[in-house]
Amino acid sequence: MIEVADRLKHVEEYYFSKKLKEVAFLKSQGKPIINLGIGSPDLDPPLKAIMALEESLNHAGAHKYQSYQGTPEFRDAVAEFYKSHYNVNLSAKTEVLPLMGSKEGVMHISMAFLNPGDGVLIPNPGYPTYSSVTKLLQAEPLYYDLKEANNWLPDFIALERMDLSKVKLMWINYPNMPTGTNAPHKFYDDIIAFGKRHDILIVNDNPYSFILNDKPKSILQYRQAKDVCLELNSISKTFNMAGWRAGMVVGNYDFVNAVLKVKSNMDSGMFYGIQKGAVEALKSSEMWFESLNSIYRKRRQLVWELAEALNCTYNEDAAGLFVWAKLPEHVKSEEFTDLALKEHSIFIAPGTVFGTNGEGYVRFSICEEEEIIKEAIARVK
Repeated sequence: MIEVADRLKHVEEYYFSKKLKEVAFLKSQGKPIINLGIGSPDLDPPLKAIMALEESLNHAGAHKYQSYQGTPEFRDAVAEFYKSHYNVNLSAKTEVLPLMGSKEGVMHISMAFLNPGDGVLIPNPGYPTYSSVTKLLQAEPLYYDLKEANNWLPDFIALERMDLSKVKLMWINYPNMPTGTNAPHKFYDDIIAFGKRHDILIVNDNPYSFILNDKPKSILQYRQAKDVCLELNSISKTFNMAGWRAGMVVGNYDFVNAVLKVKSNMDSGMFYGIQKGAVEALKSSEMWFESLNSIYRKRRQLVWELAEALNCTYNEDAAGLFVWAKLPEHVKSEEFTDLALKEHSIFIAPGTVFGTNGEGYVRFSICEEEEIIKEAIARVK
C-alpha cells in the first residue's frame, strides 16, 4: 500500500471544505439552506476591473507566461494604493510581490522562513490556515491567546513568559478574523518592538482593513516596521474579487525576495487579464468603498437582529465581513451551529473552527442579500 507523507497525518481537510459538502448534500435533498458561514463576497467587482479583464483578452501577450514578479503596472498600482490609503512608501520594484491571493502567501512565507522544528506564534482564535501550513512544514505551532477580556489583543506579558527560543515567525491579523477587532496604534508599536527584541518575523494578514472600517491601517506605517515585518493584502474582500485570486505581500526587499524564491518555483506567473483587472480595482475612488460599506452596514444590522433572535450578543464596533457573536452561557459552539442547521436550515460557523478560545462563540457572514438574511430571521422567530 502506498502511504501518504507523514506531514498529512497532522493536518485535516479544511473545515469549510468538509462542511460545505454536507451543506451541498442537504441542498440536493431539497433543504433550503441559508449559508451565513462563509466570507465569500457576493457583490460585483468594480466595472472597470471587469472591462479591463475583457479588453486584455485581445492583448498580443495576454496568453503567454507572465513575470514571476507580476507586471510593473500591477506592482506600481499596489505601491500607489499603499501610499494613498495607508501613507506607506513602497518601492514597486523591490518591496511588492503580487500573489495569487493572500492565502498563497501564508504558505510561501512559511516555506521561505521556516525549518522543521521552528516555532510559529499563532493566534487563538485565528485563521486555521496559519496552523495547518505550519504543521505541513513540520514546524511547531505555538498558540497565543486572544480573549474578549483583553479585547481580542495579545497579552504581551504572557507572550514574554513563553519559551521563544525557537520562534521564527508570528502571525497577526487586524482587523481580526474572526472577531472583527481593530488594533490600536500602540499595539503596532508594541508588536514591532517585540519582533525586534526576539528576532521574530511579524506577518500582518490584512485583507479586511476597508470593510466597515473607518480608519484602515497597515503595520508598515509604523516606525521600523520594515525591519521585522511583512504584510499580506488582497483584492478579494475589498473589491469582491475572491475568485480572481490576486493579492500581494509587501515589505523590505530581503524578505520579499525570499518569498519570491519560493513562489518562482511554485507557479509560472499570474494571468495577464487578472492583473489588468486588479490594477483598475486598486484605482477605485473613495466612492467605491462608501458604496460597498453602505450595503454591508444594512446587512450587518440584520445579522445583529438574527444574532439577538438566537440569544447571542455581539460587539457593534467590530469591522470586517463577519459578526462574531457570544452564545448564551454553557452553550457549546458546534452543538449550537448543528442545531441551527438542523432546525432552521441556517449554516453558521462555530467559533471552535478558529481555535479553542472560540468555544462559546459563533461567526455569521454578511455576504448574503438582505432578503435572505430577513428570511433567516423569520425562520428563527
